[in-house]
Amino acid sequence: MKTAHWMTWEGGVDLVAMTQPGLAQPNVILHVARIVHTPIGSAPAGIVFWQPDAKAPPALCGFVCGDPRIGAWFGPHIFAGTPFEKVPALAARITVQIDGKVASSRIEVGGKVFAVTLGELGAATLVHRAAGSPMPFAQQGLEAAAGKATLEVDGQKVAITVPPVAMGGGPGACLAATGIYARP
Repeated sequence: MKTAHWMTWEGGVDLVAMTQPGLAQPNVILHVARIVHTPIGSAPAGIVFWQPDAKAPPALCGFVCGDPRIGAWFGPHIFAGTPFEKVPALAARITVQIDGKVASSRIEVGGKVFAVTLGELGAATLVHRAAGSPMPFAQQGLEAAAGKATLEVDGQKVAITVPPVAMGGGPGACLAATGIYARP
């Protein structure tokens, strides 16, 4: 595969969850990294999908980054052909902390503050997911599944259920210590 589009990251805190029992699909996606490198630059970045009412449109959805040019790059270059291809870039402030068996992120975006804490992190596992299984990009990296995950939105604890496997094929809650997405 000739690689035309790629991104790498370090210090990823990933959460996919449901806030209501019985939902057909997650209504929370908070994936951010301490630093993301792209062909056009580097910055803390990720994606936020927040749909507190599963019957209503998302309240907040977009690629988040302090640099709008980098935030706007992800959709057409990495996520082309997915439901995320045309989501907007949203200005955000992202902080990530990793300390032994705990990793956390804080995302300030769209007037909201999302705080994720992942505990009971397992051993880091080398992953390789081929393009098309299920995402259109190949993925390699190190992931440590979380045994415990909490979410606060605007300082209020939100009850969540984390699926064992998220739509990208990895754990629903994990420290993605480092990795790469690449596609032709």
